[in-house]
Amino acid sequence: MAGKGGWIYNNRVALKSMIRVVFGVVWLIDGSFKFQPGITDTFTQLIQQAGAGQPAWLLPWFNFWFNVVSQNPAFWVYVVGLGEVLIGIALILGGLRKITYVVGMVLSLFIWAVPEGLGGPYGPGSTDIGTGIIYAFVFLSLMIFNAMEGPSKYSADTYIEKRVKWWHKLAEFSP
Repeated sequence: MAGKGGWIYNNRVALKSMIRVVFGVVWLIDGSFKFQPGITDTFTQLIQQAGAGQPAWLLPWFNFWFNVVSQNPAFWVYVVGLGEVLIGIALILGGLRKITYVVGMVLSLFIWAVPEGLGGPYGPGSTDIGTGIIYAFVFLSLMIFNAMEGPSKYSADTYIEKRVKWWHKLAEFSP
């Protein structure tokens, strides 16, 4: 017999976990792209292009990151790629969710603010604000779901929390 809340409400625990896992697969794929040949050769150009056409007051931001990244582009590409892969794995397994969501949101905003150029420049023909900001909102939504619904039934954290009393401090937004 179906509950009073409808199918989505009645399956919210499984749906919350499914969203987390699918989002993790996206991050895992995205991170794996950073390890393709030639990415390190074009990364500084990507940042330079992100700064092109931006308002003058934003140019110091993009120039700073262009100068930092151009010193060792491979380091930055691989650090970001490894971070994305680790976030993907953590999302899929449901491990260290509190830390994963916060780090994922910060990395998403960083990606949006540097190589995605804050989604701009904005003007005639602009059709997209970039994916990084959307990813940040997905992480924020996962935080809110976690806080509202409590521990995730389908996660590695649930099993670890049964054995390690303090683990909930790393995994849960609600007490």
